Amino acid sequence: MQAGERRYRGFVLGMLSLAYVFNFLDRQILVILQESIKADMGLSDAQLGILSGFAFALFYCTFGIPIARWADRGSRRNIIALAMGIWSAMTALCGFAANYFQLLLARIGVGIGEAGASPPAHSMISDYYPAEERGRAMSIYSMGLYVGILVGSIIGGVIEQWVGWRMAFIIVGLPGVLLAVVFRLTVKEPERGRFDEGEHEAPQGSMWSAIARFWAIRSFRYASLGSAFVAFVAYGVGNFMPSFLIRVHGMSVAEVGAWFGLAIGLGGAIGAIVGGFVADRLGSRDRRWYLWLPGFAMLAGLPLCLLCLNVSSSAGAVALFFIFYMLISVFLGPTVAIVHSLVAPTERALASSMLFLVLNLIGLGLGPLTVGLISDALTPSLGVGGLRWALMIVASMGVLATVTYALAARTVEGELYRREAAA
Repeated sequence: MQAGERRYRGFVLGMLSLAYVFNFLDRQILVILQESIKADMGLSDAQLGILSGFAFALFYCTFGIPIARWADRGSRRNIIALAMGIWSAMTALCGFAANYFQLLLARIGVGIGEAGASPPAHSMISDYYPAEERGRAMSIYSMGLYVGILVGSIIGGVIEQWVGWRMAFIIVGLPGVLLAVVFRLTVKEPERGRFDEGEHEAPQGSMWSAIARFWAIRSFRYASLGSAFVAFVAYGVGNFMPSFLIRVHGMSVAEVGAWFGLAIGLGGAIGAIVGGFVADRLGSRDRRWYLWLPGFAMLAGLPLCLLCLNVSSSAGAVALFFIFYMLISVFLGPTVAIVHSLVAPTERALASSMLFLVLNLIGLGLGPLTVGLISDALTPSLGVGGLRWALMIVASMGVLATVTYALAARTVEGELYRREAAA
């Protein structure tokens, strides 16, 4: 590969990662603002869980599958640019919501727009990077998730203190519209399957038959469930950790925005990038490490999360949460990399969308909602301890992630061999 081509693919990866920063900045800013929104609109924790999780995830996943099929046939660059413009504009509209229903509709719009982000981006990355470099490339892209949370938490907390939560949505949302235009004008669509052997014709058959084929691959199925259980813990605990720090430790919104943002943003970014590089290094000798690594990391992080929820010091809680989130954030890059090796190059966007369908319905859709429902049920008798117990119960579900990743690793070598033989 020539130096100019290497530099340009680095530029594209940077632009895709920046788009992902805005993706999660716009998605997660609600989390840092939700205590102010709750007080202003008189909402329950369950309603907050629907706003930050279920309603967003339902429409994100519903639209994600057909958009991914479109991406496997059309211009992935154009789809990402269009999607970015939509989710950014809808984020800004959240600031104009006069009631809960209007805010819910705007959040649904954000979810529909963001459905066109990651699956096309994953597919483009796999056509810019060969298989032995995809783990780290996917993890660099995934790092945008945590940078977006970091920036959104800090900026959201500061703006909320200055001019209120409504202006925070508007100020954060509008720059994404401009980035969408720049992305469309500077990023090139790559050749499909350039690093993969065999012919790469447009996908044949129905979308549903392709999904059925993917789900029949045991390692694909269990890897999807493993990532979903990691996300169940990450979104459930992460989305309510700001509320926990405010209610239990008495921190202000600005303090939580700064310290929570650093813990989840910096910790998550370190975990994502290290996870990709370690998975590529270990996976070069045994590809099962792409699945073992996320499972081991989740198991190691679980006791730290439980300890974080029970220490009396706010600084100790933030420090433990930092290490916990760093460990569980290794999962996404290696998981996407191995999933893309299990399917044809012309079906990678659909495969990513299928992975994200399971991940987001279980993780984003049910994680925050479960915390909210348990907290509402326990708070009348336990007070602020109700939220603590809700978070501990949801965090304990991380054991299922370790089990399902281990099950995926049992069959992945044989299924990779059959895929490579077919190609």
